[in-house]
Amino acid sequence: MTTTMTENSAVKLARLIREEIPLTDCMQVQGGSFERDCLSLHAPLHPNRNDKGCAFGGSMVSLMTLCGWGLVVIKLQDQEQLCDVYVQSSTVDYRRPAWSDFHAEAVLVEEESWGRFFTMLAARGKARATLAVDLRTEDGIVATMSARYVALRRLRS
Repeated sequence: MTTTMTENSAVKLARLIREEIPLTDCMQVQGGSFERDCLSLHAPLHPNRNDKGCAFGGSMVSLMTLCGWGLVVIKLQDQEQLCDVYVQSSTVDYRRPAWSDFHAEAVLVEEESWGRFFTMLAARGKARATLAVDLRTEDGIVATMSARYVALRRLRS
């Protein structure tokens, strides 16, 4: 049975992340939305600020990494695939400081497809996906990330 993921999925994912990854509770990560294969997660500035009062780079990259990871997790859940997901590599470009609350938006890069991802997972028990993640504030994009995630089929539940 395939389930359809909704905006509520992003909220549930954020709750799971906050329960399982203690750092995200401190960051006050919140679910945004999941629609058209794009996941967004939010974080308020106050608990994520640095000594200058803008967003701490570590919080920014953490939210972007979690957002990409979460998109792969949701896509796997949608196909009822039990896998562990890891970030394999990433490159981040910080464009300017974030002076307000921020959110990350993750999508699969255009050169790849979820169909190929699931075909590889079925054939080999593992698959890779490259995602583009933008970090935005009310003033626009403040950072971008390209990250490759690996899904490994679990042998046990």
